[in-house]
Amino acid sequence: MNQLVIPDPTTAKAAEAGRWHADLELQFERGERGCRLARNRHRGPLYVQKPFFPEGRDLAHVYLLHPPGGLVSGDRLDIRVEVKKDARALVTTTGAGRVYRARSDGLLQSQNTFLRVGEGASLEWLPLENIAYPGANGAMHTRIELARDSRFSAWEITSLGLPACDATFGNGSLLQRLEIFREGVPLLIESLRLQGVAGSTDGLLSARAGLQGHPVNGLLVMGPFAPAESVQEACRAVLAAHEKRCLAGITLVSEMIVVRALGKCAFEVRALLTELWELLRPELLGRAACAPRIWRT
Repeated sequence: MNQLVIPDPTTAKAAEAGRWHADLELQFERGERGCRLARNRHRGPLYVQKPFFPEGRDLAHVYLLHPPGGLVSGDRLDIRVEVKKDARALVTTTGAGRVYRARSDGLLQSQNTFLRVGEGASLEWLPLENIAYPGANGAMHTRIELARDSRFSAWEITSLGLPACDATFGNGSLLQRLEIFREGVPLLIESLRLQGVAGSTDGLLSARAGLQGHPVNGLLVMGPFAPAESVQEACRAVLAAHEKRCLAGITLVSEMIVVRALGKCAFEVRALLTELWELLRPELLGRAACAPRIWRT
């Protein structure tokens, strides 16, 4: 006979108290005085304080704040950013994100990001790197919806394990998925599922067709560019200057410049992608690069 098990409410409350479910919704609009943060709603420890305007009132810089500093088992962050018609925004973070070692309960540590860019609008999504600790169990899903004539820049930089401490990703698990749509049509879909094995260097982490033993991977997407031949050549010159520190390649996918990079150090991969962003931004937005001040702290 099966025995009926009644959950202990005290245990259930304690488990729930150990999880952070945070939501953030931002909406940017263009008005008579330039771009403004028209909506800023949050639940839980994920928020922004105010927009900054180092380039003038028509482009807002916003820093995402996540006081816990990382995700533990059961944590979930949901981020929604919408840039309305003709508005312009740049969004970054105040520090590296972290996916800490998972607990024995195996609960997923996840971040879901949804970005929508309206007609004539631009969004630059440039968070600092994510660090997936040894033994983490993470999932990072980003979906972008673009209008016909919107402009978009984004990067993702992920450090597996703690390379500076010689700590490998070990038996950690991480799913990264990026989807970009324009008017409902898929432009780019990237999916990377990593499953480390403790004490082993086999599999995707070390394979020649995988990460080739590089603990850091980066992806930069910017566009649209048409035509893009001269732009690609300029990017290849930058890649060549970094070839001793990073393994990288460039492709053109549906008018979007896509750069994939592998490296030993997150700072070196971010330096490469930053230089490419500085090169391409004037061509894409018609304005010189203006790095957020938080990057220099």
